[in-house]
Amino acid sequence: MSRPIIEVRNLSKKYHLGAIGATSLREEFSRYWDRLRGVPHPDKQDFWALRDVSFEVHPGEVVGVIGRNGAGKSTLLKILSRITEPTSGSATLRGRVASLLEVGTGFHPELTGRENVFLNGAILGMTRAEVKRKFDEIVAFAEVEQFIDTPVKRYSSGMYVRLAFAVAAHLDPEILIVDEVLAVGDAQFQQKCLAQMREEAESGRTVLFVSHQFNAMVQFCQRCIRLHEGRLVDEGSPISVVTRYFSSNTGQTPVVDLTLRPRAHAYRGQARLASVRLLNPVEGGNWKLPFASAPRLEIELEIVSAFVALEFSYCVVDGGGQEVLSSVSSWSSNPGPFPAGRACLRLTSPAINLSPGIYHFHLGVRSATAVEDYLNNVGSFEIMPIHDSQWPGAERMSGLVRQKAAFDLVAKS
Repeated sequence: MSRPIIEVRNLSKKYHLGAIGATSLREEFSRYWDRLRGVPHPDKQDFWALRDVSFEVHPGEVVGVIGRNGAGKSTLLKILSRITEPTSGSATLRGRVASLLEVGTGFHPELTGRENVFLNGAILGMTRAEVKRKFDEIVAFAEVEQFIDTPVKRYSSGMYVRLAFAVAAHLDPEILIVDEVLAVGDAQFQQKCLAQMREEAESGRTVLFVSHQFNAMVQFCQRCIRLHEGRLVDEGSPISVVTRYFSSNTGQTPVVDLTLRPRAHAYRGQARLASVRLLNPVEGGNWKLPFASAPRLEIELEIVSAFVALEFSYCVVDGGGQEVLSSVSSWSSNPGPFPAGRACLRLTSPAINLSPGIYHFHLGVRSATAVEDYLNNVGSFEIMPIHDSQWPGAERMSGLVRQKAAFDLVAKS
């Protein structure tokens, strides 16, 4: 076995939470005296973002890091990138490191895109000669050729992050540390980001990769670790770790209250979405669905004035905001009538073979004359991974939708 290129041993990181400021000079002196005597501050609490984390990564490995928000993923990557120091333990990296954590770090708003490419490249460890050799490739990747000599303060947010990512992604590091790169830019640019990451991995780079796009994690990584409340709780093949992650939470199916959600003033609001919950019999009652299942929702409505009929719309989007499914009730039959008061509606979506990952859905209500209510990101559900035992070869397949097709031999010679 080769020598690890990343070696983490008993890594811990502690933060101090609570009110630290003093209200008077007397209180400040009192706190100083308490510190000298080792007396803890009554308003200060210790929070362990990481606790005794240990793992190794070998040259050429692509390792994914998953976990819920607040699990310690970003803290781990910041320590490995030397942005922050650990409280205890050690992290040894043997090779040149490029980090894609806070995209845009080092950009100056008053400088042009061209000037910022050289500035950001220097901050990320590139020489001026390296930047010159890669400049055209960086600009083409970011798709900002027309605006490269414009101050970046006039860039849109999408242009800004595209250029920043392009600079960082075109380094030649031995170790590449990536935090949520698939959250950068629009859906098309996210695919370019992922393709660039694949190219880095195929060229022998060592990659440490954090993402909530679990389909990309399974396709892209050779190994996966999972953090939970600052501790490393699972390690193994991506498909096995992701599967155990999906099935780890328990609880009752939540009812999402929609009454306090902000609405656009353009909606008339005589029929309003009040709440929604998932009806699927999933393990633990969580919003997690087996592959190729049909989501079923129970929607509660507040009807201000009576309607003969109402049209309902339903849209599913992936983590990048790309619409993957849409439907309206008028394609089958609009339910009704709806007297004033409360009404309960059940929505059954056709079975969709979406790749594993997190999806969000939007809901809308329309009368014959106006849009009564519409809400984005009403809720989310997770499609659990599929195993080869269910669909042989499915783990090797990519694409947003996995669909069986018939292949029939019609001729041979």
